[in-house]
Amino acid sequence: MSTHPLKVLKYCPKCGSEKFAPSGERSLKCGSCGFHYFVNSAAAVAALITDDEGKLMLVTRGVEPDYGKLDLPGGFVDPMETAEEAVTRELSEELGLKVTSLEYLFSAPNEYIFSEFKVFTLDLAFKVRVESVENLKAMDDILAYRFYAEDEFDYNDIPAPSINGFVRRYFEKQKTEKGKS
Repeated sequence: MSTHPLKVLKYCPKCGSEKFAPSGERSLKCGSCGFHYFVNSAAAVAALITDDEGKLMLVTRGVEPDYGKLDLPGGFVDPMETAEEAVTRELSEELGLKVTSLEYLFSAPNEYIFSEFKVFTLDLAFKVRVESVENLKAMDDILAYRFYAEDEFDYNDIPAPSINGFVRRYFEKQKTEKGKS
């Protein structure tokens, strides 16, 4: 069964007509009311937070997709919210963290299946400094958190290609910086 929105969506969300058909490679158009729906990426954020030793915080997912696997803290950008506001909100909701500064690093596309529906995202990575990493509590959609050196986890346990790439880039940069000193 295909999970792509062009194959899954069968009825016009505006009028309910069955005349809701693909119109190009990434849109559907209703033959009854003319409603035109485009399949776009949703914005999501990921936070790269380190401890004093340069270890990177990874969290254990408490929701599907990829329940029990490693991830970076973060989540979707809400409507009318900036990416920076989303990072701050998500870290507060997930870990009780208070952001003191953040810096945009890079982005990467991602896709995954949720409720038998393919979801496309554009993930934005931020280097984040927080008030304190003491007394954190895993909440919301995460089960646990831990700070890792690169040799303390397996990249295969980070299934999201975008997040996996962000973590790899972090540790590659860390190695490069150590080589310069």
